[in-house]
Amino acid sequence: MFAKLRGLFQRKKPEAAPVKAGRKLTAAERREIRKVIEAAKGDGKPHSAQDTLPFRQMYPDGLCRLDDTTWSRCIEFEDVNYQLAGQDDQTAIFEALCDMYNAHDASIGMELTLICRKVNRADFRKRIEIAAQGDAFDGVRALYTEMLRAQLEHGNNGMVKTKFLVLTVEAGDIRTARARFSRITLDALGHFKAMGALAKALDGREWLEVLHGVLHPDGERFSFAWEWLAPSGLHVKDFIVPSSFRFGEARRFRMGAKYGAASFLQITAPELNDRVLADLLDTDSSIFVSLHIRSMDQNEAIKTVKRKITDLDSMKIDAQKRAAREGFDIDILPSDLATYAGEAKNILRDLQSRNERMFLMTFLVVNVADTRQKLENDILRASSVAQKHNCHLVRLDFQQEQGFVSALPLGVNQVKIQRGLTTSSVAIFVPFISQELFQSGEALYYGLNATSGNMILADRKQLKTPNGLILGTPGSGKSFSAKREILNVFLVTKDDIIICDPEAEYFPVVRRLGGQVIKISPTSSQYVNPMDMSLNYSEDDNPLALKSDFILSFCELAAGGRNGLEPVEKTVIDRAVRTVYRPYLADPKPENVPILEDLYDEILRQPEPEAKRIAAALELYVHGSLNVFNHRTNVDINNRLVCFDIKELGKQLKNLGMLVIQDQVWNRVTVNRSEGKSTRYYVDEFHLLLRGEVGSWSVEIWKRFRKWGGIPTGITQNIKDLLASPEIENIFENSDFIYLLNQASGDRKILCERLNISTQQAAHISNAGPGEGLIFFGNVILPFADRFPQDNELYSIMTTRPGETAAEEE
Repeated sequence: MFAKLRGLFQRKKPEAAPVKAGRKLTAAERREIRKVIEAAKGDGKPHSAQDTLPFRQMYPDGLCRLDDTTWSRCIEFEDVNYQLAGQDDQTAIFEALCDMYNAHDASIGMELTLICRKVNRADFRKRIEIAAQGDAFDGVRALYTEMLRAQLEHGNNGMVKTKFLVLTVEAGDIRTARARFSRITLDALGHFKAMGALAKALDGREWLEVLHGVLHPDGERFSFAWEWLAPSGLHVKDFIVPSSFRFGEARRFRMGAKYGAASFLQITAPELNDRVLADLLDTDSSIFVSLHIRSMDQNEAIKTVKRKITDLDSMKIDAQKRAAREGFDIDILPSDLATYAGEAKNILRDLQSRNERMFLMTFLVVNVADTRQKLENDILRASSVAQKHNCHLVRLDFQQEQGFVSALPLGVNQVKIQRGLTTSSVAIFVPFISQELFQSGEALYYGLNATSGNMILADRKQLKTPNGLILGTPGSGKSFSAKREILNVFLVTKDDIIICDPEAEYFPVVRRLGGQVIKISPTSSQYVNPMDMSLNYSEDDNPLALKSDFILSFCELAAGGRNGLEPVEKTVIDRAVRTVYRPYLADPKPENVPILEDLYDEILRQPEPEAKRIAAALELYVHGSLNVFNHRTNVDINNRLVCFDIKELGKQLKNLGMLVIQDQVWNRVTVNRSEGKSTRYYVDEFHLLLRGEVGSWSVEIWKRFRKWGGIPTGITQNIKDLLASPEIENIFENSDFIYLLNQASGDRKILCERLNISTQQAAHISNAGPGEGLIFFGNVILPFADRFPQDNELYSIMTTRPGETAAEEE
């Protein structure tokens, strides 16, 4: 996106009147000049906090008093995916930014501050390391932590980019200031919401922590409490300042052990694109950029433009007179004069007939480095970025202290170098680049941000609906991604994990983590009883009602015809179910749980003719060759990690097997809910569970699991399977976590329409390599690349590539 810079003038600090050449200076003039020079140079000694930081008081609610009548408030806002958004979305963000600027009149000052700084490396590494717990899996934790450390080194997580808007108003007392900010802050938060950016007003401690981070670029910890002030007799400034400031040099300053330099951006380009701020902040060095923006009164702005037009017309007349005297064509005017005259008229038209206002902007850049050489290199890089956009980065000679102070997110501007710009010209400095996803707590690793290189850590439990989907073509890394998440869940959380494995490929991971693999097949000696029931099976007081519904679905698959079970048949089954569960409900011991044969016998006892037909259909699964479900459970179904291997289930048993597994999942979820524990459910080849009665149960899981602490994840190839019917489409609609790997062209087209994926974002799921794609996490959309190191021992138990799996190595 480009915008013409509608700039009229650049105001500089008033200069002293020139001294007439040849005249001898008086003693008073020499003393005055000496004072000016000394003030500019500084005394070369370390400055105290009271000397440098230009605010009087910070209040706990986040109100800052700058002087007798000036107050400020700070809003922190997060990034949005502007650079990867489509043209329409970028335009919408740009227009919302224009609306926000236009909403603030001349009495409100705005300072947009973007900070790129280092974080405390030790604290950062602590967030990704998985602590040993003294059990059999500490070796696995060490291997996974080793992988995370390697990814951290490849990424750029040593730097944190934060963004702030500081609003400034004039008020005679604190009550008036609070009243004004209550409305102004609320309006600003609404504008950020319209842009899709999360924003919040900082309280006093949070604001002080931001200032502490700027003044301690290496990421030292911030320690402060309001109750410390009275006993210590200290000011809040004393808790945030570095060891010293030194402003004795013309072109740089010292801040503790660091070197810094303040510059301003001289905007000379006739046209700029929206990449200026993004390019300046695309660095691994400490830098912060501040834009002081203040609206001019609209009438005053129009008068100013008209005066400029009058001046230009006067210059035009003078040029024509000179041309006439010298015998030239009076219509031939200097090119600059013609250009400026046309531009001034365009600006006047914008101010009078379009939604444009005039603003005065000061653009400041401060670089901080460990050494002078590193500082000069950083400034050279920033200068090259400015030159790339046809601008100039000019050092603030003898104004380093004023430049540094003005760049702090406080709302103070002591540098009187201003550029007049219209609304659209100011808004072209878009402060958004690409979102980051780096959560704390039980956050899991999902790869590196393909745009910034930062690590992606996310906790699905923080989503409104943690249900998830992993979609991708064969070979794109679907199963690998699921296994990596399962491994991470096992190591980081206390959640239970259940896997439905139609291809028998999760065995190496489950075995390494001490889980239970349950092989369900006609020839297996491992059994799961479909009649198992927890007393917490339903959220009401009658768990038998929901269990009866499951058994009806089971019988529907086993005995139902083309039109399913008849009403009379359903009645017979429901009556039999209530009878066979009576002993268990009276005395809930494992040996009292009925099996399928008990249900079969009870149905035979029913007087209706339909009972004989149902029993005859069930006989195959009770006394026939497919009696795998007519046994009591003989495996550790309560293991924290359970994998159901259904690869060898024949066609006749596949749907029944999947239905039984979903019932077991529901049993586990209900038990864990009463214990306050979450249950993760992973279903590979998810499209197999989207048909008939099994599909209805899958939809039910996606609708109700969240309330019960369940987190289901479906893994499949084609989005078309999830849009097969309005009912199944609910699964897609109720998934706030979608992990998109490489997509076939037909699926990619559907996804772009349904998920509003831009062309730039779609490029990340088109012909993408294994482990590359897009992650949808609530409203956050990020391109990712997950390149798990192949020399890590855990790789062999997760890969499904021929010749690389752990099973093949054995």
